[in-house]
Amino acid sequence: MRVLLIGSGGREHALAWKLAQSPLMTEFYAAPGNPGIAEHATLAALDIDDHDAVVAFCKERAIDFVVVGPEAPLVAGIADKLRAEGIAVFGPSAAAAQLEGSKGFTKDICARYDIPTGAYQRFNNAPKAKAYVRAQGAPIVVKADGLAAGKGVTVAMTIDEALAAIDDCFEGAFGEAGAEVVIEAYLDGEEASFFCLCDGKHALALATAQDHKRVGDGDTGPNTGGMGAYSPAPVMTPDMVDRTMKDIIEPTMRGMAESGHPFSGVFFAGLMITAKGPELIEYNVRFGDPECQVLMMRLKSDLLPLLLACANGTLDQVNAEWSDDAALTVVMASKGYPGSYAKNTPISALPADADEAKVFHAGTALKDGALIATGGRVLAITATGKTVSEAQKRAYALAGQVRWENGFYRSDIGWRAVEREA
Repeated sequence: MRVLLIGSGGREHALAWKLAQSPLMTEFYAAPGNPGIAEHATLAALDIDDHDAVVAFCKERAIDFVVVGPEAPLVAGIADKLRAEGIAVFGPSAAAAQLEGSKGFTKDICARYDIPTGAYQRFNNAPKAKAYVRAQGAPIVVKADGLAAGKGVTVAMTIDEALAAIDDCFEGAFGEAGAEVVIEAYLDGEEASFFCLCDGKHALALATAQDHKRVGDGDTGPNTGGMGAYSPAPVMTPDMVDRTMKDIIEPTMRGMAESGHPFSGVFFAGLMITAKGPELIEYNVRFGDPECQVLMMRLKSDLLPLLLACANGTLDQVNAEWSDDAALTVVMASKGYPGSYAKNTPISALPADADEAKVFHAGTALKDGALIATGGRVLAITATGKTVSEAQKRAYALAGQVRWENGFYRSDIGWRAVEREA
């Protein structure tokens, strides 16, 4: 098969690394890719926002299958464009991608199909939103409705913090994403990430993970796109997985089909495990970043037929096999992230990959043959082990070998699981 992968982050490097191992692969392209992805695929300098250019490239190279990594092109309808041209694609339609593109849309689906989630209200102006917050009290959660690159959510512990978050949204801190806000009840419990493939009619549970959103040790400081993750998440027991499938995934799949937007792709359910059981915080319609890195390290099956089965509606005919080992990834970010940071800083050395360890590139580029950091989250240093503790030791040993003066990372990724193991 001739395959094109869309995207350039750490998630896409992990997908590229895994896809490249498939015996079905004959030609492999990535657009726009990054220096890490270039080890596995031929990079194509395509503007992925120009859907006509992507289609033209696919026709020119006789691409059989397109795998879309990030959410923005999906929300913008790239999968619809490709399907209309007869090109198989992994990823939902624009209508189905609203599950990530609009938090209000997802909440309405939950209300309609009795999917457990926090109580909520939607607002298109600040005074009404603020009146609701004052009536409800804190803690409370304020979310920009649209795509805000993982930064449009404020878990406000005080009313003042919630009011400031509302102002941020309506005053343009998140651009168009903040034109509407969703205000929802604070859920108390332990967060987990659950991944599940879907072809519109069938669902295949993948693995679980837990990520670390806050920038600082001990889960302190502002939210980020994710500072590290590990898999599996101990809180997701077999019973909890069954309940998630029955109470959250299956009604969503049914609801989307009944609404005329059957979902094909990956459900990434952000869950809060409360005293009542699993409750939905939010949906993403692509693999998580950095969760994808730990999932791909644990996946024993060939990834390509699994993704193809989503596109072909044959997901009931495939299975995914997982390693019993744990995997853990530590994100190395530019100093200052998630605020402003220096760009194009030099990375002078990276550790060599091994069977149980891999450095995934997230925000890197080559300049005059030298590796530089171009993003906020730059590297995802990933390792496996018999336990989370063992994977953690390996990942941090590798992180210590990176030579990049402008980089920093949290020192406690996996702390909940490590405490449990101890």
